[in-house]
Amino acid sequence: MEIGLILIAAYILGSIPSGLWIGKMFYKKDIRNYGSGNLGATNTFRTLGKKAGIVVTVIDILKGTAATLIPLLADMPDLMLIAGVAAVIGHIFPIFAGFKGGKAVATSSGVVLGYAPILFVLVVLVFLVVLKLSKYVSLSSMSAALFGIIYCLIFTNDLFLTLIVGVMSIFIVIRHKDNIARIKNKTEPKIKWM
Repeated sequence: MEIGLILIAAYILGSIPSGLWIGKMFYKKDIRNYGSGNLGATNTFRTLGKKAGIVVTVIDILKGTAATLIPLLADMPDLMLIAGVAAVIGHIFPIFAGFKGGKAVATSSGVVLGYAPILFVLVVLVFLVVLKLSKYVSLSSMSAALFGIIYCLIFTNDLFLTLIVGVMSIFIVIRHKDNIARIKNKTEPKIKWM
């Protein structure tokens, strides 16, 4: 019963569509009607600007972190990563937005922040370096995800962390399949603010 409540709480946290709510409350815009139509941070940057994009990114990271830490309140540390995945699923399929959400990059990184902060820092650095060089958020996201898997395989003995990072990375790559096609066709939009 307690495990079920923890996972439901984590899913609900992950389901918070920060980009949608901030767009509607402060900008009178439904970001699903602009840009890629996605509810994530990238489309928020594109549609609402840098300030809103930063806020949404931080919220999406923190909801993944908060969900990962919920099991500690019940003295169930073994459940941390599973709760994190529940939040990622919530972000991808949010109950508050018709089960059509974002690509879970920020929320997945928030899970890593809650469980393995050093890995989080390294993943963010990889993301920023690739973004600076390529100007593609999608490529940067996938590169960071793949780096996370490689790091876990080489530098950790935590098989469960490796498995969960692998699952989240697969989610991220699958959610970017259209971006991969656009990168190949050279039609993927590049950022202009870095």
